[in-house]
Amino acid sequence: MLTLSLATLRVRWRSFVGMFVALTLGSALVAALGQVLATTVGAADREPQRYPDVPVVVVSVGELSVPTWQGAETVPLAQPPGVSAAVAATLPHAVVDRVFPATLATGPGGSVGRPWSALPAAGQHLVAGRAPTADDEIVVSGDARPGDRTQVITAAGVGVYTVVGVSSPSSENSVFFTDVRAAQLSPRIDALLSWQPEADVRAAVGGQARVLVSDERARLDPNRESDGDARNNANTIVGIALGFAIFISIAVVAAAFAFAVGQRHREMALLRAAGATPGQIRRMIYLEALVVSVLAAAVGAVTGPYAAPALFDWLVARRMAPDWIDTVSDSVVPAYLSFASGILVALLAVVTAAWRASRVRPVEALREAQAQARSMPLSRWGLGLGTLATALGSMMVTAVFDPGSATNRKTYMPVLMLLIAAAALLAPAVVRPTARLLTRPFERLGGTIGMLVAAAATSSARRTAALATPVLLTVALPAALLAASTMTDAAKAVADAKSVQADYLVLPDGTAGLDAELTASLRSVPGADVSTVTETSVYTLEGDTVLIRRPTQGVESIPDDAIVPEPDWGYRVGDTARVWLADGTETRLRVIRLLSPGAATAALVNPRNARAGLPSTALVDVRSGDDPAAVEAALRRVTQTHRATVVSKRQWLAAAAAGSASVSRLGLLMVLGILLTYTTIALVNTLVMGAPDRAGERRTLHLLGADRGQVLRYALAESLVAVGVGVVLAAAVAAAGLSGLWAALLRVAGPVPLDVPWTVLGAVVSGCVLIATVLPALLERAARAPNS
Repeated sequence: MLTLSLATLRVRWRSFVGMFVALTLGSALVAALGQVLATTVGAADREPQRYPDVPVVVVSVGELSVPTWQGAETVPLAQPPGVSAAVAATLPHAVVDRVFPATLATGPGGSVGRPWSALPAAGQHLVAGRAPTADDEIVVSGDARPGDRTQVITAAGVGVYTVVGVSSPSSENSVFFTDVRAAQLSPRIDALLSWQPEADVRAAVGGQARVLVSDERARLDPNRESDGDARNNANTIVGIALGFAIFISIAVVAAAFAFAVGQRHREMALLRAAGATPGQIRRMIYLEALVVSVLAAAVGAVTGPYAAPALFDWLVARRMAPDWIDTVSDSVVPAYLSFASGILVALLAVVTAAWRASRVRPVEALREAQAQARSMPLSRWGLGLGTLATALGSMMVTAVFDPGSATNRKTYMPVLMLLIAAAALLAPAVVRPTARLLTRPFERLGGTIGMLVAAAATSSARRTAALATPVLLTVALPAALLAASTMTDAAKAVADAKSVQADYLVLPDGTAGLDAELTASLRSVPGADVSTVTETSVYTLEGDTVLIRRPTQGVESIPDDAIVPEPDWGYRVGDTARVWLADGTETRLRVIRLLSPGAATAALVNPRNARAGLPSTALVDVRSGDDPAAVEAALRRVTQTHRATVVSKRQWLAAAAAGSASVSRLGLLMVLGILLTYTTIALVNTLVMGAPDRAGERRTLHLLGADRGQVLRYALAESLVAVGVGVVLAAAVAAAGLSGLWAALLRVAGPVPLDVPWTVLGAVVSGCVLIATVLPALLERAARAPNS
């Protein structure tokens, strides 16, 4: 069988080119993406940024521990308490550090205030001027000069200070106050910094505080959470792309092999007539796939890792991967896995083709042409209908029981992919009626070529389906995924609009929040009703065993003893919810109402229960009868010196929607690029593989008197009909998938507009038409060359 398989590959190499290219690309992608994934997963965290030169840092325990029947459940607190005075007294030689919001009114945002004694601990030194000695003196890093008078925004408000010194730059912009002034602005002790031996420090504090050394100090870095989010985002995007690459490569290789086996139907029957058993036929098919896959996977596994650095840089440039990682992993594991996966993909893809080839009967060798009484085997019917039922069932469950999850791309993308896969599997069953509908114009035009095109497209369902299926995938993927992404972004914007019932919003611009002085000034603006929103978290015990941190907002419209949770918490109006606040305080709050599905937060509480820092937003309503323009002007005057921005509700929604759509669209376009590359390969491969089948038709047409132009027009028209069938089926699939998504989003945000990406679809369809017209012409010319 190996000799026969090698001979088949040598004679019918054209049938395996597409499979070889698809497997090579798939293995290369798996190797490159795997290398990037190994980089983002295995790369070490950043070196400590806030305390790079302090060997021992003492902080509060900062954990919430709740006893359950399975033991204590412990999680980090969102708002950990400071180090107690008693612990500080046990370490008299330690430096007391306080980190609090403090931003220069005209400098870069995101800075913090700290006591002067913490300057060496921050990895900085004085480069000009002197240390602060009075309460109105500060040391800054940046463009300021000693002697400058500047405004500093802290939690209390705006203060005027004199710059007496300039410090060296660091990863975290800091404003240094005298130790006394820092204690007044922030009484809480955030950390104790010690240069004593670790063992001595641990012995002194005991279990009253946590001692951090080495890389543990990075837990206190301000970018710790954003670094984790960046790593997780990269892992998610690369993981999704990796999964889709494997999925679509299996589909393309399976289609290529199924078409190749269909072309060799009579050849298989001859082998059966010569005494070959069904098992030998299957082994021959598997050996062909194994030889091609070993060569293709080896090429992909070797070349793929060279593309990993460029791919990682592309992700970093678009903020889809951590920017602090500057070296791509040199692990060889992704290359080995890509080689193994390439072989496994090929063997899985040919299972159906091998089984179908082994079912060929010896008597079929006596036929001049393969009968196509049944265009699809029962196995394909079962797989296609099962996939379709799974997709439709998932859409129904989402629309009825969990509509809020429809806004999550991880939920709807797999469902749409299942629907498209089902359509590809069932395509041969609907090709004939669709082709008959599209070929009526050819029949009405009359003429030999028109009648032949209509007859060929409707009678040879297998050949038409083989070309229509990659077109279906190529068009349906961008139509469904891009339109669905736009719909979910619109639904989120509507949900955000529902959650914000205000004429104007006041947002911090480079500060940690809205300071107390600004909030008081906003409330004094004539004609303005002001309420604040504070971002925080609460904890709930899920199933009496697991503590879950839930994002929460503190809003003034909620009573002190009340909470408004999401429906999936399992509470009803009037119930009492057991929760732990951000600082670990246990409390019980009555449920006064439930949030609507798709809300921007998991719960609403009173600001007193937020236990968080400064308000993140101020919502301003213009009172009835007052002039909105006058109120807006007054708001802008109030915020001028507080680094805050006044925006209308419409402006805020537009900015939020643009930011969300931009990030999600980049990741989606990356996945679509991979998918469209594969489907284009499948389209080209189908045309190339089908060219020998048309040789007999060309000879027959020439014998009947057709000239070269007529033969070429016949080939082009037949290809265009197949493309048209694929486009029609793609439109039907996209319409079905988007209708299910629209039904789910209807319950979340009401009627959502459908924004079809016509420009992208026009380019994709034009590309399919171009390939389907130019390639047959080139193949026809190549076929004439030996005979001319």
